[in-house]
Amino acid sequence: MDKFNHYLDKYAELIVRTGVNVSDNHSVILEISVTQAPLARLITKKAYEMGAKEVIVRWNDDEILKETVAHKDAVALETVASYQLEEVQDWVDKKASRISVVSANPDALSGVPSERVGLYQKFDRKLLFNLRQAGQSNKISWTVVAASGAEWAKKVFPELATEEEQVDALWDAIFKATKVYADDPVEAWQKHEATLREKADMLNKEQFVKLHYTAPGTDLTVGLPKNHVWDSARSINASGEEFMANMPTEEVFTAPDCRVADGFVTSTKPLSYGGTTLVDMVFHFENGQIVKAEAGEGEDVLNHLIDMDPGSRRLGEVALVPDPSPISQSGITFYNTLFDENASNHLAIGNGYAFNIEDGTNKSEEELEAIGLNRSQNHVDFMIGSDKMDVDGIREDGTIVPIFRNGDWA
Repeated sequence: MDKFNHYLDKYAELIVRTGVNVSDNHSVILEISVTQAPLARLITKKAYEMGAKEVIVRWNDDEILKETVAHKDAVALETVASYQLEEVQDWVDKKASRISVVSANPDALSGVPSERVGLYQKFDRKLLFNLRQAGQSNKISWTVVAASGAEWAKKVFPELATEEEQVDALWDAIFKATKVYADDPVEAWQKHEATLREKADMLNKEQFVKLHYTAPGTDLTVGLPKNHVWDSARSINASGEEFMANMPTEEVFTAPDCRVADGFVTSTKPLSYGGTTLVDMVFHFENGQIVKAEAGEGEDVLNHLIDMDPGSRRLGEVALVPDPSPISQSGITFYNTLFDENASNHLAIGNGYAFNIEDGTNKSEEELEAIGLNRSQNHVDFMIGSDKMDVDGIREDGTIVPIFRNGDWA
């Protein structure tokens, strides 16, 4: 236990120091499960040690959430009260750093009618829309990290005999993926960021106009807007402060032109969304829009997702992740997008990030839409990569340049 607590302490410091880079006079919003109180206490302690003026903890609980979504009055379920919106706006106004710790059971809402799950998702999107927009424009610092929960660990490691073994195995996987076992995790992340930055810089110099993905079940061409920006692990907020939006991360990513996507693409990993698991998804695109979506499991939830708003039928992110990445080579399916997206090339349905357009954070919504940046209340990643995927970049003159071959950098 002493050894685990040592690494949990290192993890909390990494989250606060590298994840959101807390310093003097920062406000911090911590979203975390009630089952993760030891980590919440450490994060709170570290944040105050580094100068935070306040840490606001938003607790969540899978069982309470399921009871609420299953039984709350339908109108009340999707209604956001004015006091809730005012609270969230207060966080945005004070530029609070946001730490989201994910540990939920991927099937937390299994058995709840998809219509009610859809209502709850609408509530959640409306409640946090301004906060998410601030994050997706890098106006605030934000990071998404993970903690091992019993139900999640059981789904990832069903072959292990006891709950304790399962939880320990998932913590071990989390610590490995986030470099907590390094002598100096902060320094390890600095080196990792430099490697990813080299790939992003190469793609930014090319300024491809399209990407072409081919693999079994996939033949998709996606447009890229003029002056798009490929980004990597490190981000910089509006105050000039560095932060790490996802830990772990193995991706370089940018925003597509949401008006240009044609062909079909098949998912290669399960997607945990809305408390359900979506499997074997196939999306058909015409002129940038999803015209048909299928799933081997969870198709009703998938269709509620893409019908959330007009932007939910278009793409907001394209991301490249080599199949030889450590998370992919671990052979673990995490049933959690934070990890599974970093084992695989992926796309995202919904909102595009303004910082993926040159000077995008200073442009109006109308200007961003004119460039082709997708606008939506959603941003949901799904995994499409494998060791059989090729990706080509297409230049403005039609020249084709190999980017990925057999799932790795060409």
